[in-house]
Amino acid sequence: MTRRIAVVGGGILGAAIARELTGRRDAEVTVFEKEDHLAAHQTGRNSGVIHAGLYYQPGSAKALLCRRGVGLLEDYCAQRGITRIGCGKVLVALDDAERARLCDIQDRANANGVPGIRIIGPAELRELEPHVTGIAALHSPSTSIVDYAEVTRSLAADAQGAGATVALGHEVTGMRATATEVVVTARSADGTDDTAFDQVIACGGLQSDRLAVLAGDGPDPVIMPFRGEYYALKPQRRHLVNGLVYPVPDPRYPFLGVHLTPRVDGEVLIGPNAVLALAREGYTWKTVSVGDLAGVARSPAFWRFARRHWRTGIREMSGSLSRHRFVAAARAYLPELQIDDVVPSRAGIRAQALDRDGGLVDDFRISVHDRIVVLRNAPSPAATSALAIAEHVVTTLNDQS
Repeated sequence: MTRRIAVVGGGILGAAIARELTGRRDAEVTVFEKEDHLAAHQTGRNSGVIHAGLYYQPGSAKALLCRRGVGLLEDYCAQRGITRIGCGKVLVALDDAERARLCDIQDRANANGVPGIRIIGPAELRELEPHVTGIAALHSPSTSIVDYAEVTRSLAADAQGAGATVALGHEVTGMRATATEVVVTARSADGTDDTAFDQVIACGGLQSDRLAVLAGDGPDPVIMPFRGEYYALKPQRRHLVNGLVYPVPDPRYPFLGVHLTPRVDGEVLIGPNAVLALAREGYTWKTVSVGDLAGVARSPAFWRFARRHWRTGIREMSGSLSRHRFVAAARAYLPELQIDDVVPSRAGIRAQALDRDGGLVDDFRISVHDRIVVLRNAPSPAATSALAIAEHVVTTLNDQS
């Protein structure tokens, strides 16, 4: 029997899940996307890195789905002729404490099966990145870059070619489960319509907690929108960077810090920082949502998080308000970088899930409520893992049938 399945969200996860559904089972699939194009938010505004799986706790969903997803994504790009550049990545240690942490990351990477990982000294670092300075680095030669918006459009085209419908400009405002189906309410320019489905998969990114509540799930974890702002190297200075140049993660802080990221179109990004956005889709300081800010103010999770990390927040805010401070953070790795070498670039929003105690939800989190599956937390490396996440979600859905 043909199953009627709704997918809420037109980012890379929604497109990948729709494609997986149409390829694996007899399903009538409808994708609801509230914007007028796919990949409008997190998918279309990230740095484009295909993560190899360096940092993630071995055995975690992130680790397993990232490593599976890398292979699936690389194969898919090759099959569809989508540009993917194997530029490699270095995690650069600036002092002895950071060099010691490289060993822990190397152990995790090896446990996760990341190929070719090794710690290198200053001389080898200069061979890879002549303009970058550091006392040591962890080199990941298999890390690559891609345009995730292009991947999303291709996945959606595959799903449509197999019979799926992509409903752009349709915002899901309600989900009501009965004994036999789920009635989805969607608002568009033509009005509001109710449509019945046998099952629903919600992967709404920045709206995932709100969709979960609509589905009958609890309010936690709650999504907090953190804006990541970027600068870009001027074209004549792009030669300063060959591949991905990252800092060594500090476990005391919730965000990675400024790094250098080439893109497949030739642009080289510097960033991002992480500042609390004034709206869930607030890509500038001028975009303010009173409702979204009220939601933050009412959240015990946010205030517990803020008390724990206020110093980090001040530092990130200072980088947002001062180009000099932002560039200075990057200059620690790229000493030749000058203030006149950069221009403002786009910003993205990270949908960061917080548990009620204010802790960051680190791993992927999926909830199942009656006939509805909700991706409640899908941070990086979700784009890398998209095809593997799609496999996992559709298997979960099959188990609920």
